[in-house]
Amino acid sequence: MNAHVATLRHVASMSDPVAPATVSNFSRTVSELLERTEYRRCDAGEDLEAVYRLRYKSYRTTDMVRPNTSQTIYDAYDDLPNSYKFGIFIDGQLVSTLRLSLISPENPVSPTMAVYGDLLDPILAQGTRLIDPTRFAADAEFSRLHPQIPYLTLRLASMACFHFNAPYCLSTIREEHVGFYRRVFWSEKLGELRSFPGLNYQVVLYIANVLGIRERFFARYPFFQATALEQRMLFDDPSLGERAPLTVLPTAKYIPEAA
Repeated sequence: MNAHVATLRHVASMSDPVAPATVSNFSRTVSELLERTEYRRCDAGEDLEAVYRLRYKSYRTTDMVRPNTSQTIYDAYDDLPNSYKFGIFIDGQLVSTLRLSLISPENPVSPTMAVYGDLLDPILAQGTRLIDPTRFAADAEFSRLHPQIPYLTLRLASMACFHFNAPYCLSTIREEHVGFYRRVFWSEKLGELRSFPGLNYQVVLYIANVLGIRERFFARYPFFQATALEQRMLFDDPSLGERAPLTVLPTAKYIPEAA
């Protein structure tokens, strides 16, 4: 059996017991920070420019990219209709950003598809949707004070999986970050080291069956939960004549009350 198909079948069949419904001190800490958090979809204007500048500042801190005169990071994927760019604000300050691409058989274009399309095309051929998070960047100083920032940021990726009924979430990451994705999302390796355009290092491809691990995922990390309203405000385009929300407040704390 093809090794990549075997990996996908393993990820799809994961059925570990649901963790006990207890809230850890770590989850309480993340939830408290979530109370101070706002999400903004950044399609134009000053927020979008700030996102491009944060990417550059963050990537240059770790020498991920070469210097450029604009001191911004932007690429053609930012303008695609299946691309969603977000800024994460805490106490009104931009602390991180993430871009999500919704990959589907109708629109099979994303940064990770350009690198690992040979491995992902068979999945799309089954009519499956994928979420491709890229351009994750965070303010270095704020991240030192609050190491929970990756959880607040990647919460957007899990919400996108549920909102768009996309079972799988991709991760093109450094090898030293693999432990985080295996621990949090039960991700499994799908692709070996490859060069990623614009980056000074190689990445590996991991995949998580987010829909399949939903119950134990929420049991361990309740702050990843979100109401359907929050998801619609973040991902749906406004109706004709309506204005898009300027900011969206997390709704994880309301889930137990609604249960």
